[in-house]
Amino acid sequence: MTRPAEGFQSLCDPTVAGCSNNVSHTEALRYEQELGNILRSAKTRWPNLQQVFHSSRIYGGYANSSHSSEPYAYEYGFSVKWLIQAQILQIHSGGTSIDPTAGDLNYSAGAAPWTAWGPYTWANGDTPRSDGLLWCNGQANAPCNGEVDFQSDGTHPNNQGDQKVVNQLMNFFLNSSFTSWFRP
Repeated sequence: MTRPAEGFQSLCDPTVAGCSNNVSHTEALRYEQELGNILRSAKTRWPNLQQVFHSSRIYGGYANSSHSSEPYAYEYGFSVKWLIQAQILQIHSGGTSIDPTAGDLNYSAGAAPWTAWGPYTWANGDTPRSDGLLWCNGQANAPCNGEVDFQSDGTHPNNQGDQKVVNQLMNFFLNSSFTSWFRP
């Protein structure tokens, strides 16, 4: 995902007048649909694919263009949540209740692989999460103290930012009860 699709908006508070969170205009729902298409395509291309772990993207608030900036980076986490929820609800219904946005995700029937959360790499910029993850872009004050995690575009992680993502991925795959196949 390089940038929000043309004509799509971020999510909004439905209690606010003029808010419209529907598939045809909301980027997070459009992205959920894309993720469902990707799962089905991956299963078709690799029929033995059994598991897919999703990580939404890192913080986009330092982007110096509309190139996948906030709030879209944060809202892609909702896309992943809704995709996983759609698969759970479909399986609980015996495969008959297909989400109109995500599409057929029935892993029992071979339509898609089983999917779940991978490591969650989004954090609210320089505000540390409970596990300490934060994203810095040269802020002089604590907690960043000049640390820079992004390339000059403010979107893509630099080597230091890459290492933060790698640490999140490795921690997940080494410690998840669903990834015993990964551990030595």
